[in-house]
Amino acid sequence: MPVSKAFIKVNGEKIIERNLRIMRRLFSEVLIVTNQPEEYVYLSAQMLGDVYDVRGPMTGIFTALLNSSNEWVFVSACDIPFINEEIISYASSMREGYDAVVPGSGKAAEPLFAFYSKRLVSSMEQGILSGKRGMKDFLDKKKVKYIKKTEIKGFDPEAKSFINLNTPEDIERYLQPQERLESIN
Repeated sequence: MPVSKAFIKVNGEKIIERNLRIMRRLFSEVLIVTNQPEEYVYLSAQMLGDVYDVRGPMTGIFTALLNSSNEWVFVSACDIPFINEEIISYASSMREGYDAVVPGSGKAAEPLFAFYSKRLVSSMEQGILSGKRGMKDFLDKKKVKYIKKTEIKGFDPEAKSFINLNTPEDIERYLQPQERLESIN
């Protein structure tokens, strides 16, 4: 990618700035898990480095759970430009009796746009230390509320909330021509 994915501009706003703005409206505590805190200082958000020097989403989720003052954390990847407040609120209402609330299911699950309970801290740590860090496999063994696509369509008919910008081709595919220019400037 020509720039760090969190700093890609969509509609004139960096993904990280838009997502933080939304998170601050929804949650009293907002954390950024990063191993490059110098890039995010200007955002005035609480930052955490990975607890273990093991790269991957599970380590970041574990770090957030371990450090959050809340029983639940909502996780969003830094490269999701179109997160949807209504889906987050809907997912939040589904937490009772579950360890996690995740849109999709099976191979189509979206574990980086999901709620996780602190009840998972111990088993996540075991997964990280044993090298079993795949989120989808991890979730298969937990009590997870999967939100079906049909439920999501009511809030996000085009499922834009789950678009990740991982490659220059993704920028071409998902952003409008003007946004494509902004994303690399």
